[in-house]
Amino acid sequence: MSGRAQLMWDEAVTGYDFGPDHPMDPVRLALTRRLVDAFGLDKDVDVVSAKPAGESTLRLVHREDYIEAVKAASADPEAADTAYGLGTADDPAFAGMHEVSALIAGQSVGAAEAVWRGEALHAVNFAGGLHHAMPGGASGFCIYNDASLAIARLLELGAERVAYVDVDVHHGDGVQAAFWEDPRVLTISLHEHPRTLFPQTGWPEETGAQGPAEGSAVNVALPAGTGDAGWLRAFHAVVPELIADFRPQVLVTQHGADTHFEDPLAHLAVSLDAQRAVQVACHDLAHEYAEGKWIALGGGGYAVVEVVPRSWTHLVAIAAGRAVEPTAVIPESWRQEVFARTRQLAPARMTDGRWPVAYADWESGYDPADRLDQAVIAARKAVFPLRGLLA
Repeated sequence: MSGRAQLMWDEAVTGYDFGPDHPMDPVRLALTRRLVDAFGLDKDVDVVSAKPAGESTLRLVHREDYIEAVKAASADPEAADTAYGLGTADDPAFAGMHEVSALIAGQSVGAAEAVWRGEALHAVNFAGGLHHAMPGGASGFCIYNDASLAIARLLELGAERVAYVDVDVHHGDGVQAAFWEDPRVLTISLHEHPRTLFPQTGWPEETGAQGPAEGSAVNVALPAGTGDAGWLRAFHAVVPELIADFRPQVLVTQHGADTHFEDPLAHLAVSLDAQRAVQVACHDLAHEYAEGKWIALGGGGYAVVEVVPRSWTHLVAIAAGRAVEPTAVIPESWRQEVFARTRQLAPARMTDGRWPVAYADWESGYDPADRLDQAVIAARKAVFPLRGLLA
């Protein structure tokens, strides 16, 4: 097995562009790639462009009629069928939509193949993590669900246990739906409570289909306003114990940067430093329980200059085995490029000034009157007994 990580990248993924007024600005991808280069991380990874996902691959998750609807909208955006979630405010149709969505999906599928076959220990596709797309429809800025397709490809290749951990601010509903009835896949999502945020799913009571898959879906619904200490406390109170019990052969993680306190579309108050801490924790869990096999994806994130490039550059660096220190100064060349592209001032360091981030460990006790602890208790009570664990 190669000890080097793969960075899945094709410049054409920046064509995933819903238009100038849409919050998912593809400049976030381009700026992340340039910041990776500015730190010299491209020399510590194998930069690989995988082929687009073909129709047989897309059909591992998506219905054929939906794929045809995407292709039709891609050829003629004016003819987009809103019954499939296409041509809506969230998912406007655009020319070439099918091709670029399939390309992004192909990067995640390629990452899965490389890790499973031992060609890379870790693989990162920060253009991926489009976790809302459903088998039969677009949703929440997501056309094809690359995370689900990567997992489905792992199962096709023979994997018997795949764990998916989603720390985007929004519930990973599309991935949960794709594997709702499949006990081979454990999905864990930490997200803002569905009462206050799209897609209004991800309640702790959503635990998987009755039968063998019951207990294979885990949802930690965090109260709006949750900050670093609570976010990390919830993650460590739920995720490691479940991963240790499940012992996945591969760990797939989704690192939406929209938990950040500057993100305009949500209401958590997490810092870049806490995001980095969870990235490190996911890397360590992969090594402890999955022989290091780790596929890391991007996701949401709409503070496209201030937050996303720094967060995902940390992710690439951790996967590459050359973590960037939070106090590191950002190269001036990148800051100048940011201003030239966006007319925004770029951050000066790779930290929000909160490193190291402290939190109270769950084993030290909990407060049943505390809203964050209530969220953790609800998740543990809903799932842990189903898996033979103490709630």
